[in-house]
Amino acid sequence: MNTNKEIELTRDVDAVQIPSGESIHLPVGTKVMITQSLGGTYTVATQAGLARIAASNADALGLDTTSEAGATKSAPEQLAADGDLEGAVWEQLKAVYDPEIPVNIVDLGLVYDCQINENDAGVKEVTVKMTLTAPGCGMGPTIAADARNKIISLEDIEDAVVDLVWDPAWNQDMISEEGKMKLGMI
Repeated sequence: MNTNKEIELTRDVDAVQIPSGESIHLPVGTKVMITQSLGGTYTVATQAGLARIAASNADALGLDTTSEAGATKSAPEQLAADGDLEGAVWEQLKAVYDPEIPVNIVDLGLVYDCQINENDAGVKEVTVKMTLTAPGCGMGPTIAADARNKIISLEDIEDAVVDLVWDPAWNQDMISEEGKMKLGMI
């Protein structure tokens, strides 16, 4: 979604400043423009720069997300139901986006490893190692938290740990073919 029209917030909203990752407060009446809507979050342009608004605050943007919920299972839910929990985790990670780049973190090549472990009590925990396009990115903790939240939303997963790592250093060669197409690189 890229509305290219100014929207006035209908209520106060807590958001995340891009790229610093700092929490900010946007009061009712703030004029914003949605620049990206991917992975259940909204990147908005404000007079103070870019900010990221969570899906739970979509109503403040005048958006109705209730119609998006359907009776059919999502791809990750179906994979999990079919016993492919690892596939379900990877699909969930494909729903996580850097708020400045319209490509998911998997196709950007930011996810290096994904392990599912089960303890003696049958509790399943996912451990993900991922990186960022730049080590100084203030959005790193926010993106990692998004990844964790997407993973633990799967019914069979009890916990998830998302570690930010810097080795090997990310480079554009790590972007998938699909990601390169979306970015106009091929």
